[in-house]
Amino acid sequence: MAPGSDNRPSSGRPAGPAVDVRACGSGRGEPPPGGGTGFLGVRGTVPGWSVGGVGRLEGDRRGWLRGAPPPRWVRALPLLLIVGVCVATLVSPDPLDIGFLLGAIPPLAVLSYGPVATAVLGAAVVVMLSLPAFQLNHPGQTDVLTVCFVALLSVFVAFVRRRRDVQLDTERTIAEAAQRAVVPPVPERVGPVSCAGLYRAAERGTLVGGDFFDVRESSHGVRAVLGDVRGHGLAAIATVASLLGAFREAVLDQPALEEVAARLDRRLAVDSARVPHAELFATAVLLEFTPGADRVRIVVCGHPPPLLLRDGTATEVAAVPWTPLGLGLPESAPPTGLDVPLRPGDRLFLASDGVWEARDADGAFYPLVRRLPALAADAGPAATADRVWADVLRHSPAVRDDVTMLVLAPADRRRR
Repeated sequence: MAPGSDNRPSSGRPAGPAVDVRACGSGRGEPPPGGGTGFLGVRGTVPGWSVGGVGRLEGDRRGWLRGAPPPRWVRALPLLLIVGVCVATLVSPDPLDIGFLLGAIPPLAVLSYGPVATAVLGAAVVVMLSLPAFQLNHPGQTDVLTVCFVALLSVFVAFVRRRRDVQLDTERTIAEAAQRAVVPPVPERVGPVSCAGLYRAAERGTLVGGDFFDVRESSHGVRAVLGDVRGHGLAAIATVASLLGAFREAVLDQPALEEVAARLDRRLAVDSARVPHAELFATAVLLEFTPGADRVRIVVCGHPPPLLLRDGTATEVAAVPWTPLGLGLPESAPPTGLDVPLRPGDRLFLASDGVWEARDADGAFYPLVRRLPALAADAGPAATADRVWADVLRHSPAVRDDVTMLVLAPADRRRR
């Protein structure tokens, strides 16, 4: 495709439901001994993983009907109802037949409070019905007993809900820890390369989906990968874990970047052969920076090529395209890399098809090549990813695909 083109072919992946997520904080860490690490950790104000030099994962922005803590107005509703009934009955010169409203307080308390607080509110309702000062002591015995029964039932429901919430929180914590183990945080710097990444999973309630990236340091230079496996969410995590494991091993063992790509291709082909009709495949782009970060080698495997940010322009790198990973073709048609000289101030921007193929209401693709230079102006790698994500949301508020970005900036050799 010619540089500057914004029309992207579809990847053929089924679109998943948009995820509603909340930034979960950011992590800045030093790389572990022996090299870099995967992506994760979050910060920023836009709803997506953001980066502060660290790769981050968008966290959870669940609605309160999907397990998040209830908003303040829901918690205040039982108390406001009590206050409202009290004020109305005390101010009115005539008795008001509004005692039935108090029967709603225990069920409302179940939404926000535990069994103890629900019991206290239920007892308060019974007391209010019995005090002459509130002029609510006219309901019959059956009505009072009904309110008492509802209050006791609400206490039981609150107890069950609290136990389930604790269990769900535990399971979610375990799931997040497992997902973060698959894709741990990218450090701000790996060798001579500054790194920043952003990730947003398409499947609701997950932190990791079908996209992945990683940056590692090896004896052959800093190597990076960004890819997109077939599928979304939990179904794709196993494939992501398998590919990242193969990448981390190949980075240390294989002297050529093309051989790293072939190792990933073989890994997917082997995994796919174990499951009938699995049809596992992934698109990816791999990079290898020389130890001096003055040159980068790029291998493209069915993925949009990186964009080179240089002198206020963004240009697609004209790398020779290869087939997606998992088709088992390296022997018959080995991948071919492209060497790109780097100048001080150059940056490489990599993105998944969740960015390239984001559409507005009229079906127009997000014009990444045209908008990226302005978004990246006077911005570091982290701010660049954040700005692009915010701009993607303005263009396409209902993004329905995993969104991944990786910004790599070779260190300014004049400062070294």
